[in-house]
Amino acid sequence: MSYLFSNYARKAFEIVSGQDCYVTDNQGKTYLDFTSGIGVMNVGYNQPQLNDALMKQAAEIWHTPNLYHNQLQEKVAQQLARDLDYLAFFCNSGAEANEAAIKLARKATGKSEIITFTNSFHGRTYGAMSATGQASIQKGFEPLVPDFIHVPYNDVEALKAVITEQTAAVMLELIQGEGGVTVADATWIKEVVQLCHENNMLLIVDEVQTGIGRTGSLFAFEQFGFEPDIFTLAKGLGNGFPIGAMLGKKELTHSFGPGSHGSTFGGNKLGMAVASEVLAMLTPDFLAQVMHKSQQLFTALQTIDSDYILDIRGLGFMVGIELQADISVATILEQLEVEGLLALRAGTNTLRLLPPLIMTEEELLVGVEKIKKVLAKNH
Repeated sequence: MSYLFSNYARKAFEIVSGQDCYVTDNQGKTYLDFTSGIGVMNVGYNQPQLNDALMKQAAEIWHTPNLYHNQLQEKVAQQLARDLDYLAFFCNSGAEANEAAIKLARKATGKSEIITFTNSFHGRTYGAMSATGQASIQKGFEPLVPDFIHVPYNDVEALKAVITEQTAAVMLELIQGEGGVTVADATWIKEVVQLCHENNMLLIVDEVQTGIGRTGSLFAFEQFGFEPDIFTLAKGLGNGFPIGAMLGKKELTHSFGPGSHGSTFGGNKLGMAVASEVLAMLTPDFLAQVMHKSQQLFTALQTIDSDYILDIRGLGFMVGIELQADISVATILEQLEVEGLLALRAGTNTLRLLPPLIMTEEELLVGVEKIKKVLAKNH
């Protein structure tokens, strides 16, 4: 008998330990992890410098309210902003970061409409869920938060058709992760940026899954050549410690003054200590290695000879293998588990790969061979 709600379709086994890019279950079976805990463990499991940072801070103080100066928050905010013109707000999750972004956009502009995209995913709180462009996630929770408009992704004419004087912002993912690992078209992004400038709309980029090195740069927007007005982070920022962040341009500061928004645990000292160490690890050389290994990964995946693969797409260490509609991704995942590899599902029928950024080329190739073996079984 379980004392938990059944809202998760849980596997029968439990992950009880991890080291670098491997996890071990309660039966003693070890897996090569191509999930990173759904894009969270970007720098791997059981990393000494992160453990030490957490233990050191735990021995000093776990929590202080946001009534007082917090030097750790200032440090992490500076590491995130670097030489860019942003201010940070810290919270506990990606959904909370997106809620903060929605509130900031509406308050700063005095307008209510926010345009998002079909198959997007921004979280499961009411505002974030209303922004999400997936009816299956919203079903049963109506009425939703009003004034969210969903249009097709990578379609500039569809976007132009719904812009009004009440449009506060456009909110998008540069890679729709949960929606099937669909990458934004670079030309379309340029057009979106231009439309936002021309129509006095803010541009919000959800970097919850694409950020913190996942695509080979600290933030995915760096590879698209623009700076959003607002962007959001979580997942990899704490490498397993619950942290979210919303960053906005400094000129928006007047809209988030004292009392406008808050979080009891946001910017928790334990989380900030870990986040600072994570960001210190993501040096330019480290990120260049991620990009190099990503090229090796995509090259290896292209060698898989299977009629069941429709498309292989992604960026950095964020990969989607779209399969034929009659191939069960759930079955493929189960067979990969037997082979000692953990992977994910996305969209309607996409095998999603999110390896830790520290994974070696040799480990990546081992994973590809396991995928090749399983797909050959189903050929």
